[in-house]
Amino acid sequence: MAPNLCSSFFIYFLIPFLSFSLPSIPAATANGGECIMPAGERRPPLFIFGDSFMDSGNNNYINTTTLDQANFRPYGETFFDAPTGRFSDGRLISDFIAEYAGLPLVPPFLQPAEKHEYYGGANFASAGAGALVQTFQGEVIDLGTQLEYFNKVKAWYRGKIGSAESRKAFARAVYLFSIGTNDYLSPFLTDSKLLTSYSHSHYVDMVIGNLTQVIQDIYRSGGRKFGLLNLGDLGCIPGMRQLNPPTKSGCLPQVSKLSRLHNRALHKMLVKMGNHFKGFRYVLYDFNHNLKQRINHPSKFGFKEGKIACCGTGRFRGVFSCGGKRPVREFEVCENPKEYVFWDSYHLTESVHKQMADHMWNQPKLGLYTLKNLFQCL
Repeated sequence: MAPNLCSSFFIYFLIPFLSFSLPSIPAATANGGECIMPAGERRPPLFIFGDSFMDSGNNNYINTTTLDQANFRPYGETFFDAPTGRFSDGRLISDFIAEYAGLPLVPPFLQPAEKHEYYGGANFASAGAGALVQTFQGEVIDLGTQLEYFNKVKAWYRGKIGSAESRKAFARAVYLFSIGTNDYLSPFLTDSKLLTSYSHSHYVDMVIGNLTQVIQDIYRSGGRKFGLLNLGDLGCIPGMRQLNPPTKSGCLPQVSKLSRLHNRALHKMLVKMGNHFKGFRYVLYDFNHNLKQRINHPSKFGFKEGKIACCGTGRFRGVFSCGGKRPVREFEVCENPKEYVFWDSYHLTESVHKQMADHMWNQPKLGLYTLKNLFQCL
């Protein structure tokens, strides 16, 4: 019998789009319509949701496996000179976006601290997380739980500055998402039968439906400005390539098909929300295209290797062993991560993250805005 996803998280089909009103907040504009930050205004906060592409260390503080943690060397060696819980040799896309927005690095929500302040935002992302609660269930912070954490931050704001000012802060904030990868990879990495219980299109609808519900809930809280990454060609990452028979070195086609279906559905969903939700603004970064270019033509972007990971073992270093604290202990690390697109079997180097963040900040892709616009336009 197919599992009942409705009872475990959100309704999985795309719910009808509703309209919510929010008092308008005038934007300051310069010549040509470009927005500028008024003197004395607090910078818009950044709230981050998603998976290991965004997790700045939340999984350091949950009971999980080393497969979903990166708090050991050589992670973090390039920039931090120590592991932080980020699945890279250094900073992530979200770290660079925070820097460009004039914010400090956004700390993980679960990071212990004597005095938490969220004026600059909060990072709720969790490595291994998916939009479906069944994805690596019990080992990660799924998207629904991340939304619950966001609700706690909302309560903190109300306690600090009151309901009216809080609503303005949430309207000015930018909400950054990277989610879905693990929903499609997990059936190939575990004994889960979830994917085989549904058609591929129905499964994608469940993932997109849960993401839609979270965005709608944030919209009801006053959120208006969203940045999202679509999915890379999942069959082409080292961890999936190495699942092919040794005689084949190409991408794993059945996983690539799922990411294509997801990306089409994600774009369609955002266009629909833009048409139906007053004041809804979004940036959908074409992560898929930009990663594919670097995999297939690494030298054009300053890299020497686009298909083999810097850290790991086996074919393409696709066995997820980086750091030696995972079930497979053997691993090797390249001499210069800046020459590689992939840091480990599933994740990217800091150099790629920076290039992606630069594009997302400055160049409009699938949408009318850049992230720079969203931060500078109130």
